[in-house]
Amino acid sequence: MKKKKMIAMLLAGGQGSRLGSLTSSIAKPAVSFGGKYRIIDFGLSNCKNSGIDTVGILVQYKPLVLNKYVGTGESWDMAVNDGGVHILPPYAGETGGEWYEGTADAIYHNIDFIDMYDPENVLILSGDHIYKMDYKKMLKAHTDNNADLTVSVIEVPWEEASRFGIMTADEEGRIVKFSEKPKEPDSNLASMGIYIFSWKALRKALLEDHADKESSHDFGKDIIPKMLAEGQSLHVYRFEGYWRDVGTVKSYYDSQMDLMDDLENINVFNRDMRVFSNSNMYPPQYLGPNANIGKSMICNGCTVYGTVKHSIIGSGAVIGDGTVIEDSIVLPNAWIGRNCRITKAIINEGTIVEDNAVVGSEDGEVIVHGNARLTV
Repeated sequence: MKKKKMIAMLLAGGQGSRLGSLTSSIAKPAVSFGGKYRIIDFGLSNCKNSGIDTVGILVQYKPLVLNKYVGTGESWDMAVNDGGVHILPPYAGETGGEWYEGTADAIYHNIDFIDMYDPENVLILSGDHIYKMDYKKMLKAHTDNNADLTVSVIEVPWEEASRFGIMTADEEGRIVKFSEKPKEPDSNLASMGIYIFSWKALRKALLEDHADKESSHDFGKDIIPKMLAEGQSLHVYRFEGYWRDVGTVKSYYDSQMDLMDDLENINVFNRDMRVFSNSNMYPPQYLGPNANIGKSMICNGCTVYGTVKHSIIGSGAVIGDGTVIEDSIVLPNAWIGRNCRITKAIINEGTIVEDNAVVGSEDGEVIVHGNARLTV
């Protein structure tokens, strides 16, 4: 087997409890996004667009939909013999299966998978972030610096820095300090949870961390501070594009509104950095004789008889006659009856909204309506 320059390990087992009913039936990376996509599409598409053909997806919480959706990776053109997309479930020990104890523990229990490809470098990703990034550029910086670890960072407003893991770096980009959610930050370079390790350094760190019974087995809390204390070569990679952690209902809603309002920074239609999806099985959308559409994303397979303004309508959804939808997100296969009023709301996947219903309000916060009814 040819030695790989870099493979990716994508952490996709998160529950995403702050998203409420959106993740009651599925893992957060499998939640619908932008009408025809799921959150995991962004990380997988970044790998495809960066020339990475080997990705291990570490699943855990309610993985059924995610497993079926990803399949062999064919939709991302990664169904290759010497690599491809691999679903990696939680490990099974002598006493049965166990959940991962932390992000580093998840990678530790898949050392054999990584060893099989014997890569020079390993890219660690989270499966629940929205961004478009060329990892080749980050790898070049990592290689040029002869780094043991490169951490992708983004500048955040100083008043928000205490919400993030903060990297303090010198003029050459070498990390001199790492602070987890500091009360008084001395830097505004927030870790994006995207790491490139040399496999030699990472393998050693994982083995030592596993043997440490006091460790929480987490990259941010344990691995990075220890490598820093040991004087290893740690560098930042400054990312200047769009990046959003969609961990809350508000950030999930806001980032989807950005798909319509901020095309300069997050454009899913850009062919140079295309976002791939496994949701291409629907026929074209149908717009009825009284349909009225304004500044919206209407996905394949939709049937729209009513009015849709500044909203995203997911694949296979039905919008009844006389219904008005504004500033809202309708997830795939939802059915909304006649003469409804939907304002600033998220209609969950497969939800049925009866005729004449009113959901949301013009002045209220974003609400999630319905429990997902999923088919796989």
